[in-house]
Amino acid sequence: MEHPCGHEITHDLSNRPADRRAAFTRWLAARDCTDCWKAARDSGAGKEEWLATRRAEEQEAARTWAHRFDMPPLEGPEKALDWGERSRHQLVTAAHTALVTEGTWEEGDWAELEEKARTVTRAGWWIDQRDTEGSDLLELLDAAGEADRGTENPYR
Repeated sequence: MEHPCGHEITHDLSNRPADRRAAFTRWLAARDCTDCWKAARDSGAGKEEWLATRRAEEQEAARTWAHRFDMPPLEGPEKALDWGERSRHQLVTAAHTALVTEGTWEEGDWAELEEKARTVTRAGWWIDQRDTEGSDLLELLDAAGEADRGTENPYR
């Protein structure tokens, strides 16, 4: 595979489940090779600065996505809001990839799941689910309690 840095690397994906190889391949194709990534991370800028830059990029992507797909703002402690937004973005996009792009769901099925995702506005809930597989999102949303759901706005 050719990485954006220009290096061509052969990756062994045999240790990944077959149903996750395509998504991982797309993810790899959008990243610099490991050597360039490490060099960029370690060059001049400290690890903290690199991490802050990375988090800022992820946060901007999450905000852009939330605006584009009409996701409501999250509720909770100030220090959890950004993390919750990033977690929600990552989980919902992973679910779309697993269920629609690589799965058998139709867009109508996805629209129902997306509406359920809009009802869960507690940042802590999304943070708690951050390590979950995207394919499990529907079950998790069904199990979310009233404390995890915001006040529904019928004029969204």
